[in-house]
Amino acid sequence: MTAQEFNEKVVPLNRQLYRYAFRFLGNQDDSKDAVQDVFVKLWNLRTELASVSSIEAFSVRVMRNYCLDRIKLRKTVSLDAQEYFINRPGNEPAPDRSLEMKNSVDIVRNAITEMQEPQRSVVRMRDIEGYSNEEIAEALGIADGTVRVILSRGRNKIRQILAKMYGYENERSKNLVAEVF
Repeated sequence: MTAQEFNEKVVPLNRQLYRYAFRFLGNQDDSKDAVQDVFVKLWNLRTELASVSSIEAFSVRVMRNYCLDRIKLRKTVSLDAQEYFINRPGNEPAPDRSLEMKNSVDIVRNAITEMQEPQRSVVRMRDIEGYSNEEIAEALGIADGTVRVILSRGRNKIRQILAKMYGYENERSKNLVAEVF
């Protein structure tokens, strides 16, 4: 696909892709950035676009995947208790709540450190660094399904440690464990 064909077939999808991104991301600036990033991806894939039956559908799919990746990155866990509270609404936590959260973060950090490989790497790459399962599988040379199993077991191990530490005797403890991990 030439630059002229790209300008004729892909660039006119600008508004449609923006609206689609805005529905996912809910922010004008993020949506504009998403459109630009997707256009760069599509430009890099321009040789393959000639064989695509519907460029519009393909572009929307690329935008969807991009937005889902961005949303996943937002859900990554910060192991810095102070950063956790800065990014929350009503930034001023109660002193006891702040101490509780710091203790929970320390427990999670220690639990991850004590995990055996590859569980430690999978949990760290997925939940802290925000890599996708496919990227982790490729980086570690294991199957995607194996990544999901290892991740699930690692998360369960952390939940069990937090549950044991705080107990489930009251609703506040349940909420804290769910909030941390």
